[in-house]
Amino acid sequence: MILTIDFESYYDKQYSLSKLTTEESVRDERFQTIGVGVKRGDEPAVWFSGSDDETREFLGTFNWKESLCLAHNSMFDAAILSWKYDIRPRGWLDTLSMARAYHGVEVGGSLAKLSEYYELGEKGTEVVKALGKRREDFTAEDLAQYGEYCKNDVELTYKLFHCLADKFNKTELHLIDLTLRMFFDPVLELDLALLEQHLEEVKDKKDSLLLACKADKETLMSNEKFAQLLWSLGVEPPTKISPTTGRQTFAFAKTDDDFKALAEHEDERVQALVAARLGTKSTLEETRTQRFIDIAKRGSLPVPLRYYAAHTGRWGGDDKLNLQNLPRKSTLKKAIMAPEGYVLINSDSSQIEARTLAWLSGQDDLVGAFERGEDVYKIMASKIYGKPVEEINEDERFVGKTTILGCGYGMGGAKFHRQLKTFGKDIPLEACERIIDVYRKTYPRIQKLWNDGQRCLEAMVQDKSCNFGTKPDAISFIPFFGFRLPNEMFLKYHELREVQEERMYKNFEYKSGRYGATTIYGGKVVENVTQAIARCVVGEQMLRVAKRYRVVLTVHDAVACIAREEEAEEAVAYINECMKWRPDWCSTLPLNCETHYGKRYG
Repeated sequence: MILTIDFESYYDKQYSLSKLTTEESVRDERFQTIGVGVKRGDEPAVWFSGSDDETREFLGTFNWKESLCLAHNSMFDAAILSWKYDIRPRGWLDTLSMARAYHGVEVGGSLAKLSEYYELGEKGTEVVKALGKRREDFTAEDLAQYGEYCKNDVELTYKLFHCLADKFNKTELHLIDLTLRMFFDPVLELDLALLEQHLEEVKDKKDSLLLACKADKETLMSNEKFAQLLWSLGVEPPTKISPTTGRQTFAFAKTDDDFKALAEHEDERVQALVAARLGTKSTLEETRTQRFIDIAKRGSLPVPLRYYAAHTGRWGGDDKLNLQNLPRKSTLKKAIMAPEGYVLINSDSSQIEARTLAWLSGQDDLVGAFERGEDVYKIMASKIYGKPVEEINEDERFVGKTTILGCGYGMGGAKFHRQLKTFGKDIPLEACERIIDVYRKTYPRIQKLWNDGQRCLEAMVQDKSCNFGTKPDAISFIPFFGFRLPNEMFLKYHELREVQEERMYKNFEYKSGRYGATTIYGGKVVENVTQAIARCVVGEQMLRVAKRYRVVLTVHDAVACIAREEEAEEAVAYINECMKWRPDWCSTLPLNCETHYGKRYG
């Protein structure tokens, strides 16, 4: 049974989801349910408006424990149902998540846009009239009209679900449910005292960081000088195609997504520079720490993750809280704690991108080395330095590691040089170019895969067929649609077009946001596909973990869950087994993981 639901709640100019996060809004003392629409299966939607107790009694007439609950933007409705009425259905479905995964930027995520696209009917506008009105401010007639509006939303959501349902397999639907549960049924705690101490330290440190970078106003405002500053910190400045000149230029505007992403860089110096360039008074570390403090004062930590946030299907941050980008040794990670009597277990899929890339390209010698548990970093270093594996020292191994993990998507010598410099390895540019050449000659099948990716881009523009890689059961190219992934979703490049530039190979760009475009080329296609396949693997593994232990977070290729303290070792063994398990479609993909546990996430 599917129960489709839509809550209408109080909002005003200062108190709304455009001003507050979902967590802030629902936990705020100003929250008030105006009414709720519910549809049982195919039956007509019904509307109810009453006091909290009356609404709870009304909701209690439905069999939630045996039903799947459906909404559009279910994070909001699930939080209300759980936090305000203590109701938790058997599972959750979400048309917003489904539309984001299937359509990307093609249609838009609003119920109005999607209803128009699928010709389901027109979404009303009565919600505009509800601005600033609490339930007691509505006349009976106004409340009835609001009810009709709400019921219409419920009906549109139900119709939309049936338009999208046949495009999703059970695995992905379960992952949507699991993602929502991390938010509306929170168990993680926050260390308030540690967070408050950290905030003071961050504020004191910010000014000294800018001084250390020698970032005066002239440097901050000059594109060239600002780019030099970023390069000096080992950061590749983001670029875009100028709509005015048609040429490539630096993407340093406050509307450029790639530049805004640097505000979340793990290097605090980069955060400080970007904040100063954007004219903001606080760095990301400050605002995020303050947000953690505010949440800690309201209760436990709801984990807001956006299903299919990235083009590749990976999860992303949501609700103005990006837990996907906390630095490895961040104090914020240390502030996240397991509930009393439990431990936090975090398992990271080891080198999954490098392993998937080797497997996908048919670079069997590298696949075999991974499978046998050999030190592939030392093997690479031995090729670079021309000496036996057993004679490779730690510094040389680090260069081999950086090569294996960083050069699989077509990186050139100059960028590799800057990347090594970020890690404190100042190797001459000529030597870096030689290392790149050694990598490509050692693993020619990987370089061939870049060429496959380039040909696929040309085929997409021409609506022709093309072959990609050596694993058609995992990934296949389908004209017009793009790449079909093992989770039966598609990796698409909306509005792909060729960009005229003087290069050895053709460059392309595709629509990646409401207004923006992203440059794409063969090596980048390989990166997208590799990450998308890795995400499919981790998604299936996460569901296996969830059969026995409660999953509370996923970050890139890692899965975190909680287990009772007394069964920590047993849980680690089970989770290791899950994270090394291979789905049928990639039974020869060599997988491994690193797992640790403790009371804190960091």
